[in-house]
Amino acid sequence: MLVIGIAGGTGSGKSTVVRKIIESLPKEEVAVIPQDSYYNDNHDIPLEVRQKMNYDEPAAIEWSLLASHLKSLREGQAIDMPTYDFLTCARMKETVHVEPREVVVVEGILMLTQPELRDMMDVKVFVDADPDERLIRVIHRDCVERGRTPKMVIDRYQDVLKPMHELHIEPSKRYADLIVPQGGHNRVAIKLLTDYIRSLLPSSRK
Repeated sequence: MLVIGIAGGTGSGKSTVVRKIIESLPKEEVAVIPQDSYYNDNHDIPLEVRQKMNYDEPAAIEWSLLASHLKSLREGQAIDMPTYDFLTCARMKETVHVEPREVVVVEGILMLTQPELRDMMDVKVFVDADPDERLIRVIHRDCVERGRTPKMVIDRYQDVLKPMHELHIEPSKRYADLIVPQGGHNRVAIKLLTDYIRSLLPSSRK
């Protein structure tokens, strides 16, 4: 099994890179584990408090569960991955059954900040993008998908996203094996990455 870790700032284009990896490989060979599914279970905290919590720092993630699930997949065991509702800022009751695959992609803004997880990754990728471009993507995503107003998004960017990016996410870039500048628009870097992943698969060595 190959474990591919993909990190980068909010709105950097990580989802595009992940999609390109999936598209380059047979469907049954790839499983995706999003960091966002492992936000702490805060259902016992009042909604108005949950909405003001900092979700862009490592303490917001249940890393022990994510690491345990990744270990299980590497040992050939299926997992039931949690799901998270961004509107209620709480974990949902539903889970997603994930079977072991030849390639497991773990992706999220903080994915390279954790030594235990980095040690389990065969390839570590940081998706980079201009801050203004990331902000535009975040405004579009959060207004369309998460019911926030542009002012709410900009205030959160200034108060939380930008300082957390500079404190936690940007420094984790030094752990990457490959940095993809221009986010999901960098076709050359993405092709190099997907070609390299395919070259590591057992099927390519037959």
